[in-house]
Amino acid sequence: MKKNLVIVESPAKARTLGKFLGKNYSLKASLGHIRDLPKSQLGIDIEKGFAPKYVVPREKRKIVTELRQAVKMASIVYLATDPDREGEAISWHLAKVTKSDHTPYRRVIFYEITKEAIKKAFDHPRPIDMQLVNAQQARRVLDRLVGYKISPWLWRKVRRGLSAGRVQSVTVRIIVDREREILKFVPVEYWTIEAELSKTPPTEAAAFRTMLIGLINGKKLAIPNQEEASKIIEELKKASYGVIKVSTKKVTRQPAPPFITSTLQQEAWRKLHFSAQFTMTIAQQLYEGLPIGDEGRVGLITYMRTDSTRVSHSAAVEAREFVAERYGQEFLPPRARSFTRSIKGAQEAHEAIRPTKVWREPALVKPYLSNAQFKLYQLIWKRMVSSQMQAASFDNTTVDIEARCLKPETSYLFRTSRSEVTFPGFMVLYTESKDEAQNEEGKSAPFPHLEKGDALKLLGLFPEQHFTQPPPRLTEATLIKTLEQEGIGRPSTYAPILATVQERGYVTKAKGVFQPSELGFIVTDLLIQFFPDIVDIGFTAQMENDLDGIANENKDWVNVIQDFYLPFRKSLENASLMERIKLPEEETEEVCPECGKSLVIRLGRYGKFLACSGFPGCKYTKSLRVEIGVNCPDCGSPILEKRNKRGRLFYGCSNYPNCHFATNFRPLPQPCPKCGGLLTQFRGKWVKCTQCQYKGMIKQD
Repeated sequence: MKKNLVIVESPAKARTLGKFLGKNYSLKASLGHIRDLPKSQLGIDIEKGFAPKYVVPREKRKIVTELRQAVKMASIVYLATDPDREGEAISWHLAKVTKSDHTPYRRVIFYEITKEAIKKAFDHPRPIDMQLVNAQQARRVLDRLVGYKISPWLWRKVRRGLSAGRVQSVTVRIIVDREREILKFVPVEYWTIEAELSKTPPTEAAAFRTMLIGLINGKKLAIPNQEEASKIIEELKKASYGVIKVSTKKVTRQPAPPFITSTLQQEAWRKLHFSAQFTMTIAQQLYEGLPIGDEGRVGLITYMRTDSTRVSHSAAVEAREFVAERYGQEFLPPRARSFTRSIKGAQEAHEAIRPTKVWREPALVKPYLSNAQFKLYQLIWKRMVSSQMQAASFDNTTVDIEARCLKPETSYLFRTSRSEVTFPGFMVLYTESKDEAQNEEGKSAPFPHLEKGDALKLLGLFPEQHFTQPPPRLTEATLIKTLEQEGIGRPSTYAPILATVQERGYVTKAKGVFQPSELGFIVTDLLIQFFPDIVDIGFTAQMENDLDGIANENKDWVNVIQDFYLPFRKSLENASLMERIKLPEEETEEVCPECGKSLVIRLGRYGKFLACSGFPGCKYTKSLRVEIGVNCPDCGSPILEKRNKRGRLFYGCSNYPNCHFATNFRPLPQPCPKCGGLLTQFRGKWVKCTQCQYKGMIKQD
């Protein structure tokens, strides 16, 4: 008797599905895409309506043969690839490559791998959605045209091994533009003045600080230098102080909605310091299913590539039941929360990322998960449960204090404020992290009970010099947030794009922030000059809208590509006339051992290296030695700063290959306070020993 065949992408997903489907189904994994454009050529027939020429890669031929045999033995083929445009395209390719005249194909969609979701999906199969397939085809063709037309131009005009991409190049430009803002930034000096006051009679417990914010008449006060600050301080020393206004405002803070792909990537970076790529890898494992004790293999979260904050009614009800039992009715809002979020191209059929079962608490599954899996699951679980909890309530109190001077028109206004939690609400479980710039806001200081008319005594004045700061460099969280806000790319593309721009050597990441390399500046400037649309944020965002229109409005995908290609071809023709540029070189005092000419520092695919100035007559090269002032703990040789083949920074012994010591964390000169071993900068101010695994915070000279 023939069985029903189910084809999915991964073996892990197949194992989890197999638990629910039973003996009448056989499962096969395609291991991702089984058909794609050829790597060795453009693979698009431009003259015939941009028809793609798909091929089965050599490494997938064996899998295709096995799938074809399985299809022949099946009564029905269910295509159960992921529920997004890429998954739809994979199903279409599977149907094309394994096509059988005698076996019907059905497409099944589910957003979580649970018994109920799987049953519902297989009870309601549908045909392949060609609008979604064409949207994915158009994106693939467009990216191929940009990459395979501009990249060879960069090879000819700059250096072999370079690449350009529709979203990749805009991402690099955003980082380059931010760096240029930082480079041209001119700090401006300014001063602040705090007063330490107390109620009369003064007591140490009643002392508090307040900030000078302006004149009592409402005029702002600029203090540009120490001289001006000193003048004001002299006046303030002679002033009398009193409370002129006390206001308390009750405010509420609502919980954050459940995660979508981009917010998960941002929060995982802020709270866990996971890269976007690592976050998506772990989330994929949680979605596809893991063995959880007596439950067996189960999917722990819903589909992790989504731009919708919607949650199902049953999931909201389950979360509310959990909150009522664990925290009490006072932590439960009157009705279930629903979230709407306007994301360009959002696919509202999707749900937010949430646990498939709220009662499966993180502590219960922790023994069965790796450390990273547990941390990410706990983050997703807390975010979902807290989203259905009562708002937090605060009393925000602001006190205005007058420093009455001899001349009333020069009296000064001080202000202090505090925020007191009156009901913690969702904050007992989870609070959303903020980016560094946001964390500076809303700081409050304690102060005693004050009323209008209270006389105050001056205990001290504290002037402080400051300088305006340049905009911060972008972290993974803030870069993803920028891409999302500008409508560039899609959440599922952020992780591979951030990895690609580093692998190509255009961008480096140190201490958690992105910084463009010299090569990144050069290539970006060339693309701005010759392909302004390709690296224009507005143009790229509009292109995303056009691609979404194919899926949502049934736009003709060939027309969309045609409208892009005609002006793009003219830009290519103009760019071909450009003379080859010479990358900058820096002379050194070292001499080539083969021909005696000086060695120069050149920029290569994996960073800077030393090469003979007599190239191409002499092709001698060697790696650039960058010592960091710390010796290897294994052999005592100097540790060098190096880059791997993907352009990522690491630190390795200069005595390689005789010594294999290497670490991804920067070694520090201070010895471990516990064992005297080598300390490395682990995370921010945190350090970790390579020998005893000591972790702590240490002052770095």
